[in-house]
Parts: sequence; C-alpha cells; structure tokens
Amino acid sequence: MSYHTALHAAHVSLSAKMGEFAGYDMPLYYGLGVKREHEWVRENAGLFDVSHMGQVSLTGKGTQDLLERLTPSSYDKLGINRMKYTVLMNEEGGIIDDLMVTKTADDEFHLVINAGCKDKDIAWIKENLTDGIEFKHYDDWALMALQGPKAEGIIKDVLGIDLSDTPYMSLWYKDYSMFISRVGYTGEDGFEISVQNDDAVDLWNKLLSHDAVEPIGLAARDSLRLEMGYCLYGHDIDSKTTPIEAGIGWVMGKANTGFIGADKVLPQKDNGVTKKRVGIKLTGKGIAREGAEIRNLEDEVIGALSSGGFSPSLNVSIGQGYVPTEYADAGQSLFVTVRGRNIEAEVSKMPFMSPKTKAMK
Repeated sequence: MSYHTALHAAHVSLSAKMGEFAGYDMPLYYGLGVKREHEWVRENAGLFDVSHMGQVSLTGKGTQDLLERLTPSSYDKLGINRMKYTVLMNEEGGIIDDLMVTKTADDEFHLVINAGCKDKDIAWIKENLTDGIEFKHYDDWALMALQGPKAEGIIKDVLGIDLSDTPYMSLWYKDYSMFISRVGYTGEDGFEISVQNDDAVDLWNKLLSHDAVEPIGLAARDSLRLEMGYCLYGHDIDSKTTPIEAGIGWVMGKANTGFIGADKVLPQKDNGVTKKRVGIKLTGKGIAREGAEIRNLEDEVIGALSSGGFSPSLNVSIGQGYVPTEYADAGQSLFVTVRGRNIEAEVSKMPFMSPKTKAMK
C-alpha cells in the first residue's frame, strides 16, 4: 500500500497520471505532458509536490560537531538561515544519502532528506545522537517547490512576500508557520515552501491560481535535474560510491577530517580514484536510459548509465555514468549500447546547460 501526501487528492482532481515513487503514490505528469511540463518550468514556473521528502531538525549543544561527524562538510562559516548541500557517510566511505542542511540558529539545524532514504537516515542519525541533542521529524509538514524564472514574482503576487533580497541557498520564514528556501532541483531560480499539512492544499491552490504556474510531475522533475547533472540517490550515488568518485568532493570541508568514513575518502582526495561519475551525451541518434552499457571504441564494456533520458532543452539524449578515470575527460569518444546497437557518444561536462539560479544570473 502506497503512502499519500497531504496533496494527493489535489493531484487526483487534476487528473494527474499517478505512480509509485519511494513508497508514495505521486503525480508523474499532468495534462501538459512531460515535455511541455519540462519546457514550462524553463520558461515560466512549475509547482511540484515534494512532500514525500523528509524534514527533520537537530537542536542542542554539540549539534554542529555531530553534523561534522555524520557528513564531510564544515559548518563554522555557515551563516544563520543559510544552507548547504552535503552527504551522510557510512564507515566504508559510501554515501547513505544526499541532503540539504540549513543552519536556523546556533546549535540548530534543519535537514531535508530523500524520500526513499527517510527511514534509514533517521535511524542512522538517531544511532549517532549524543547527549543534549534533540531530534525532531516533521512528518506532519508538506513541502512543495515552485521552480522557474517567474517564481519570485509569483510569490510576491500570490503571497505578498518580497524575496528579491533573499539569496540562493538561504531561508526565509514567517512566524514558524511557513518556511521558504531559495533552492531547487531544476537549475532554475525557485523556492521550496514548507507548511503544515493542514495548510498545504490552500497554498497549493493559491499558487496554481496564477496564470504563470502549472502543476509539474516527477517525470519532468527528473529530466530537469538530469540537464543540470544533479545526482539522484540510488541511481547516480549510493552506499558504495564515495564523494570523490561521484565528483562532489567539493562538499568536503578542508578542516573536517573526523567524519565517518574519512579513512577511506581522504586518501582518495589526495591520490585520486579509479572511476568517476561523468556526463554522457549521445552524438548519434537514439535515447539511452539507465542501465545502458558504456563501451570504449574497442567495443569493451567500461561502465553503464546510472541515469539517462531525452533532454527537451538540448534536443539530445543525455545521461550520467561511472567510467574508469582514463575515460573521464570531456570530449572522450565512446559508445552507448541501446537495444543491441552501439550509438556514438561522448563524455560531456556537467551541467549540460548553464543553471539560472539567482546567484548565477
């Protein structure tokens, strides 16, 4: 039996095509269809239900020390109401989950974790809690994302909130009843809005009343994030991949050498790795999906796509995958095998297209 978010009935009323994701019955796409939904976000603003994600907080003396043990990041210079992307680590140097961490006060942090990882993340954090730290799971709160170049104006028009001075990767909140983060998973300017479940449907309907807003499903969310080269947990990163192999070593703080798994990861930072996550762009005709074999020009299998699909913005098939380091340079010619046919491809820099977040305009 699938779980439902507080907005489930709203999706059904919009005739969304529903499907299972991380144990939840979620909207895959609506009336516009996947391609047009993708384009709408790039041109206007799309509204996503991401309430299946987990929202938790850690409060109390020693919270920063705990986070610097659970993740490889440093938080000394992180300002109040500022956030950063990081990963939870296991003892083998693998990634338990990737997450967003916001510092809401001294010794107080808010975490947004992936839907499919909630249970194991919460168990891992609780297992490592130290005395004096309070853990809270906001399981009665909804989360929605408004993404696209018109998002800031829509927030002002609909909610009367001026976020023009709110920078990327930061948090605005009102009376502890609504939290708005300038962040997203699409590469566009946009926001994630957290409210209690009882207020979710009203807010959803208010935002959808704006002419520039359309509801967007998880299928377009995936193609949007793929164009940005963002990782999807369980596909592009998992418990057996390290931050260095995944190409996200920048999450590691220079002063943090005591995190779980450091004895496995720090030598990789200094000495390199044997495989790397890379972007793959097909130069021949075809669409490559997750699991497609990556081959060198001698027709030897050297890897597989961890995710892949068609890019509506670039009109080409793109993907991500792990290849031996000697094949990881941008421009490297390769093949991707689709239905028994080798299609010409090349290693591409990521993101595949330039992000348009506020800090990067």
